[in-house]
Amino acid sequence: MTDEFRTDDGLTLRYWSWSRSPRAGLPPVILLHGFAAHARLNWEGPGVVEALVARGRHVLALDARGHGSSDKPHDDSLYGEPVMARDVRQLIDRTGAGEVHLAGYSMGAVVALLAAADDERITRLVVGGIGAGAVEVGGLDTRAMPPELVAAALTAEDAADAPERTRGFRVLADTTGSDRLALAAHLRALHRAPLPLDRIRIPTLVLAGADDPLAVRPEVLADALAGARLEVLPGDHLTAVRDPGFASCVAGFLTEDDRHDG
Repeated sequence: MTDEFRTDDGLTLRYWSWSRSPRAGLPPVILLHGFAAHARLNWEGPGVVEALVARGRHVLALDARGHGSSDKPHDDSLYGEPVMARDVRQLIDRTGAGEVHLAGYSMGAVVALLAAADDERITRLVVGGIGAGAVEVGGLDTRAMPPELVAAALTAEDAADAPERTRGFRVLADTTGSDRLALAAHLRALHRAPLPLDRIRIPTLVLAGADDPLAVRPEVLADALAGARLEVLPGDHLTAVRDPGFASCVAGFLTEDDRHDG
């Protein structure tokens, strides 16, 4: 099932919803996808949605602004992870739930951290595809992914003209049918200030691929979050989500008996 809502700044965002015999008393789970992906690609394809639904969870996955079926403006001022965190809070408002669990990957993980720092309704958290960069540079690791070079790759007339080290992002954007100008606008608004990690005091799982250049030294992030747990899976930034352990780690962590601790 799909639905949509209007944001405070006038955009229409679409989200997906799945449930099958949801268990009473379990909070809804909200999933936030990565850059140049969309909700179904990041979460339904790798089996995360099915793993959660099979455990009696009601699952919602948002197509972030500039992605998927949501509005895709080209104005830089309408982007940035803090703006996307406001979108998450509006989606929580729509659920009417007093408590939710949140999982984000890559860009979505940075958004999830910002949302969790400010919204007490988020009581359990999974962040994947990020590592030391979240602590040391305030979000996605721009040392491995220079946003200016990625934006240049996205806006190049021909993919062959894109800088070689960032050409993969151009290929991903073209493969997913993304609006490349919208993605470039987001990159120009990328969050680079310190993240308020000290305000996050809920059970948190940090997930990272062993060969992910955007999630190096994930133990640095886990150590910066009170009581966080770290799981390292085989794969890089794109393949770790398709490792069978990814879906089972996310679903298992969000349905543990101690889910209300923290």
